[in-house]
Amino acid sequence: MESLETSLAAHRAYLLGWNIGASGGPDLPIYRSEVPHAPLNGVLRVGGCAPQEALAEARHRLDGVPRIWWVGPDSDAGTADALLSLGAVLLARMPIMTVAIDKAASAPTPPGLHITETTDLLEFVPAYARVSGISPDGVAVAIERERAFSGDGTVIRLAGRLDDGQIVGTAVAWLSHDLLTLYFIGTQPEHRRHGIGAAMTRAALDLARERGIRTAALTSTAAGESVYRSIGFRTVDAFDLMSF
Repeated sequence: MESLETSLAAHRAYLLGWNIGASGGPDLPIYRSEVPHAPLNGVLRVGGCAPQEALAEARHRLDGVPRIWWVGPDSDAGTADALLSLGAVLLARMPIMTVAIDKAASAPTPPGLHITETTDLLEFVPAYARVSGISPDGVAVAIERERAFSGDGTVIRLAGRLDDGQIVGTAVAWLSHDLLTLYFIGTQPEHRRHGIGAAMTRAALDLARERGIRTAALTSTAAGESVYRSIGFRTVDAFDLMSF
């Protein structure tokens, strides 16, 4: 199975693909998408920089947009405590989870659900925006940034539709660093608890396996963790998500 460092590098590559303008150096990579959604603007790590200087730089470059700081195992030890002492606020602790794809459990596709790749951002982005918390006034910017996405890897968007064509489930498969990383896995609220999220995840694993990828990774919310564990994902570390 690929290393934790590989998972972190793939994660950085995806979020930097949303960035407009300079992203900074490897010691303080910052991405700014202009989408009014905190996870799409932020700081990915800090290494070898004084926390106070790093925080000042991040606040300057991300002024005017909601943002988060991903404090993970690729940041200097003590980063979270230092940011807290400087006024940052801990929002959540999100596990980093991985699975060997050939050892992942099956997940049945619910009756009437059809999972296919899509390139129609005009319907796909509003579907994941509703689930992920992107406000309606941020959807147009998100579509624009998806169209302009430029990262070190391949993005494949999966839509789970009912017979009438309605998108009820989404998943973004990011293939980078010989790894599948999953984003925007979600189910429309009125269709939850029917196994759609697990089916979307399993479909992404199958797609990656067909392309020779052996390992999958994701960061999980508390609501999704039990679903991923049922498929075989296990926690290897965690991010502290902080506002600043």
